[in-house]
Amino acid sequence: MSENCNRNCENCASKCDSAGKTSFLEDQNSMSDIKNVIAVVSGKGGVGKSLITSLLAVYSRREGFNTAIIDADITGPSIPQSFGIHKKAEGSDLGLFPAETATGIKLMSLNLLLENENDPVIWRGPVIAGAVKQFWTDVVWNDVDYMFVDMPPGTGDVPLTVFQSLPVKGIVIVTSPQELVGMIVGKALKMAQMMNIPVLGIVENFSYFTCPDCGKKHFIYGESKLEEIAQKNGIENIARLPINTKLSAACDKGMIELADVPEFEEFAKKLLSK
Repeated sequence: MSENCNRNCENCASKCDSAGKTSFLEDQNSMSDIKNVIAVVSGKGGVGKSLITSLLAVYSRREGFNTAIIDADITGPSIPQSFGIHKKAEGSDLGLFPAETATGIKLMSLNLLLENENDPVIWRGPVIAGAVKQFWTDVVWNDVDYMFVDMPPGTGDVPLTVFQSLPVKGIVIVTSPQELVGMIVGKALKMAQMMNIPVLGIVENFSYFTCPDCGKKHFIYGESKLEEIAQKNGIENIARLPINTKLSAACDKGMIELADVPEFEEFAKKLLSK
């Protein structure tokens, strides 16, 4: 299979081993029934992608949906920390069993499989991609309404594997206001287009800082280009998140499920209504 494969063999000139296949989707575990898969992506690291994944799961659960997270950022997993999960995953002949958070969100991360969660993962791309695939095929997820996949930054092996192997309903792009990031967002949008996957929304993190004394908004990283990017690409669902030290502290303390983020609530509800 070509690394540039977009799962469309009908108009493909490549004569690879997969030529003629209509789908490269992997079967989920026989005891799983996952209805909607949404990937959370970014063109670069450090923009808050794991935070947005966690918040989407939290609001999905608050709406009453059975919710799960795959932490596909194998070399930099942070989802368990946000939810205060440090116990190891267990398994049986049926497969691996996901950890479960205080409110009932199921999650699987490589950190739940390591002997020491601080150990580095020094793997090559194909091995990392294979591990992500196994989180789909070998984990007993049972009934899940919404599964959110926290992707590593960029457009490399893991995003390609997820887009080809999982029935991704759409993606959420996470960005920040810097000029450079606008160009990087374009790369993520282009990849989604090439893979025939809809963009369900864009979240701009670190959008502004509200002064606690006067209430004035300060655009520390520059004026936002969010509306311009969204309008250009026909994306209606957008959200701006301010710099919020309380939210950061909640993630550090494993208490993300207690977070209240009004700037994000409407975005999440629109996403979950699609």
